Amino acid sequence: MRPLFFLALQSAWNRRLTLGLVAFSLLASSALLLSLERVRHAARMSFTTSVAGVDLIVGARSSPLQLTLYAVFHLGDASQNMDWKSYQTLAAHPAVAWSVPLSLGDSHRGFPVLGTTPDYFRHYRYGEKMPLRFAAGQPFRDGLFDAVIGAEAAQTLGYRLGGSLTLSHGAGKLPGLEHADKPFSVVGILAPTGTPADRTIHVSLAAIEAIHLDWQGGMPIPGFSIPAEAARKFDLTPKTITAFLVGLKQRAAVFKTQREIAAFADEPLMAVLPGVALDELWQTVGVIEKILRAVSWLALSVSLAGLAAVMLAGLNERRREIAILRAVGAGPRHIAFLLLLESFFVSLLGIGGAVLLVRIATPLAGHGMAAWGLSVWPDAVSAEEGVLMAEMFAAALLVSLWPLLRAYRQSLADGLIPRI
Repeated sequence: MRPLFFLALQSAWNRRLTLGLVAFSLLASSALLLSLERVRHAARMSFTTSVAGVDLIVGARSSPLQLTLYAVFHLGDASQNMDWKSYQTLAAHPAVAWSVPLSLGDSHRGFPVLGTTPDYFRHYRYGEKMPLRFAAGQPFRDGLFDAVIGAEAAQTLGYRLGGSLTLSHGAGKLPGLEHADKPFSVVGILAPTGTPADRTIHVSLAAIEAIHLDWQGGMPIPGFSIPAEAARKFDLTPKTITAFLVGLKQRAAVFKTQREIAAFADEPLMAVLPGVALDELWQTVGVIEKILRAVSWLALSVSLAGLAAVMLAGLNERRREIAILRAVGAGPRHIAFLLLLESFFVSLLGIGGAVLLVRIATPLAGHGMAAWGLSVWPDAVSAEEGVLMAEMFAAALLVSLWPLLRAYRQSLADGLIPRI
């Protein structure tokens, strides 16, 4: 078998151009499939680790999925806010250990603005219950118009400590909706987390109230303006908030507390378990995931078909070579083994190159993936990727069975007698 091994290498080298093109096609399709698997894994990890240590998300009664989207990912708009007094009542519930109010609805140059309290930086966790860290500065405290910028927002917009920014009402796509008379100062920049916090501008709840003092019905009041200095003299206690995060004293009380919030008498509210809502969200996008994976397998199938076609064409070109090998003592099994080795080399080169390419590209693509709210870690090959690579390699060897079968059946006379 050892001479056949070197013979297979020499034969593959003599046809290096053809086999190289097939290996490149296999590499591209395998890299596409592996990249999709890594992105899928990153998407699931980003969804499930965007918030950790939170037992309930509470907001006005709507869809659990919608509440999770705007409370955790800051996507979409809340159909209705909840009353501040209701928040205070529920925050004082005996089962509640801590709570963090959230107010959404404003933006800054395409990045969402989150109104909250300093407790947000103390209690918010992500991943393996990792706390938020500051790359520079500190949380907002006494300054009314202080802002803490997420890592992605700071890098994209080029903000540094002490920088000035102004917020816009809503998505900020329409002219005249900017709170230009009340600029904010950057007092902190968060370290990267790979979560929606990276793309968020954090300000205080009082600041959200202050910039809307001279607004009504989502529009500035004509001919009426309250300067930033005068805003501090007003009562800036929030009237409503979008939602709030809850941490319980005992995890076992989560379902009981959830039922009590659902039966809250003052206004219709709902409490969502983040894990359950995130699973529902993942199931919602599962169909798209399967379609993308099917397309990738289709591309891989085309490459594997090319591999089989090259091997079949090579059989017709190498009929006399195979016959000579048979004449010097090589049996049908030796010929089949020779072709199997060639297929193994091409598959190993294509799929192995794809694995190496994806591993190199993963950390390089981290910045762009973070812009989508995804975290791609250059870690070891996951169990799912290992199974996928084994499936691809097995499929590549499987398509070689037809050429192998033909070579096995090819007779000595068929190779030595020329066809007319």
